[in-house]
Amino acid sequence: MKLIKLLLVSAVVGVLPAHAVDMDALNSEARGIAMNFGKSLKHELMQGMKEGGPINALDVCNTAAPQVTQAAGKSSGWDVARTSLKLRNATNAPDEWEQGVLQRFEEIKMSGENIKKIEFSEIVEMDGKKTFRYMKAIPTAKPCMACHGKSIDPAVETKLQTLYPQDKARGYVPGDIRGAFSLQKTF
Repeated sequence: MKLIKLLLVSAVVGVLPAHAVDMDALNSEARGIAMNFGKSLKHELMQGMKEGGPINALDVCNTAAPQVTQAAGKSSGWDVARTSLKLRNATNAPDEWEQGVLQRFEEIKMSGENIKKIEFSEIVEMDGKKTFRYMKAIPTAKPCMACHGKSIDPAVETKLQTLYPQDKARGYVPGDIRGAFSLQKTF
């Protein structure tokens, strides 16, 4: 993974003037934003679980997650999102670049890499502008199983069908890649 990242960074930086891009700084900033974004989402979901179990957490996820996402973007000045190969909310569908990175994440996971360390970044051209793109894998943990696992309580299933009729985000086990945080910044 590090070699792939190094090669991509070298290829991209080789095309741009040396002073134009500080990939270490961009990666560090993106990593910090993703970490804080993840903590905020987890806090909201765990609070919802504490107050009313998985059904309440689904309501929180449905209403609070978009607000937390928007707040993370506004406070950081970056475009901030979550995406997955198995979507719960169709508005989080990956674009072509994200789809490719998510597929690479799955390959990297299969090679034994610690999911918590899987990330990827590069500079791409979007709409004629240089854009730094960053993704960080989201590991599936035990608390996720109530709503994303292989065996879901019938009451939770009913709530999922109500909130997310096209839900595909099921069948996970702890240690799977649930999706990824996706950030971008144009310059």
